[in-house]
Amino acid sequence: MKHNGRALVLANVFVGASHARDCSFFSRAWLAPTIRLLALIGVVFLGGCASLHPHSGSIAQPAQLESAPFAINGRIAINYQGNRNSAGMHWNHQAQSDEILLLTPLGQTVARIASDAQHATLDQGEQHYQANDAETLMTQVLGWHLPMSSLHYWVLGKEASDSTAQVERDEQGRISVLHQAGWEVRYLSYADATTSSLPSRMELIHNDLQVKLFIDEWDWTAK
Repeated sequence: MKHNGRALVLANVFVGASHARDCSFFSRAWLAPTIRLLALIGVVFLGGCASLHPHSGSIAQPAQLESAPFAINGRIAINYQGNRNSAGMHWNHQAQSDEILLLTPLGQTVARIASDAQHATLDQGEQHYQANDAETLMTQVLGWHLPMSSLHYWVLGKEASDSTAQVERDEQGRISVLHQAGWEVRYLSYADATTSSLPSRMELIHNDLQVKLFIDEWDWTAK
């Protein structure tokens, strides 16, 4: 898919979210599939429409943290080749599947990315995309991707088990900077000051892609 098509998809997602709060940052007259998905995310968060605040306090964790299913509520901010965009995010992670919803400030779904062992799909309105895996799908449609096979470890404050990593730790022994699989992951803050605390703000950098994750809430009972 050409770069112009990717830009249109991104904008479509972000513009849809912005209209939920009358944040008319982009004109519909020139927006069509990849610019609409990026633009939608950016307007939601960077346009001043985000209303969530980071969760604070201790979080009860399951005994087998790395293998436990979870759901995250938060926000995602993306800077790709100088284009800055953001959205609310709900991520449901299971052992064999993942579902990521990009949301308006009112909680309405504007895009859905789902993957399992067989395939991955991206749905935005009436548009439907499919590929063998989530990383390939995001690259084809958006021009960038999140490393899903490693990301569920990283959000837990752990290094992924499938490749070597360079790790820097803070005074509590928690990861502060992680270099793995071509990515640099910076842990900007944790939920509290304990050694077992989970990350609340992260920055992921890969080439000309910069992603910030703001984790507001964890749910260990997700199904």
